[in-house]
Amino acid sequence: MRHPNPRALAAHLARGGLIAYPTESCYGLGCDPSNYRAVQRLLRLKQRPQHKGLILIASRYAQVDRYLQPLATEAQLQAAGAKVITYLMPTRPTAPRHLRGKHETLAVRFTAHPFAQQLCRQLPHALVSTSANRSGCRSIKTYAECQRQFGRQVWVLRGQIGKRKNPSTIRYWNSDIKLRG
Repeated sequence: MRHPNPRALAAHLARGGLIAYPTESCYGLGCDPSNYRAVQRLLRLKQRPQHKGLILIASRYAQVDRYLQPLATEAQLQAAGAKVITYLMPTRPTAPRHLRGKHETLAVRFTAHPFAQQLCRQLPHALVSTSANRSGCRSIKTYAECQRQFGRQVWVLRGQIGKRKNPSTIRYWNSDIKLRG
């Protein structure tokens, strides 16, 4: 597992670049969530409608707090400790529609995958994280498959996906109601 140079990665993302990287169950496709043009490129490449919203991954709560309603420190620690759950969390009124789609929540996961976690630690911000496959197609599981699928449109980072067979559970924050998993 070799991580990219942090400065090169940050510069690529700042320019609106897209990356593909290993996650818990498949390769993920990501970008800087604050870069509207990058998010739009990702949605077009994936053929995903914006109204569905996207998931953000992070290594620490501070990377997502600007998008979310304020939480007490104890709740922040609880959220950051749940490593295989994607929470639908209430957003601030200023949270961009290009991330949350038609929803008043934003999907957030504090990744447990070592490669993705280290990737997030290298950045001051969260990453958009959606499976690196076109909508309706099967998940991509390898570096080579990502290279074939995206070519030079995406910087594909080499690494191993995790052992999870299924994507993360998605549930509402502070609720037992699950949308997936």
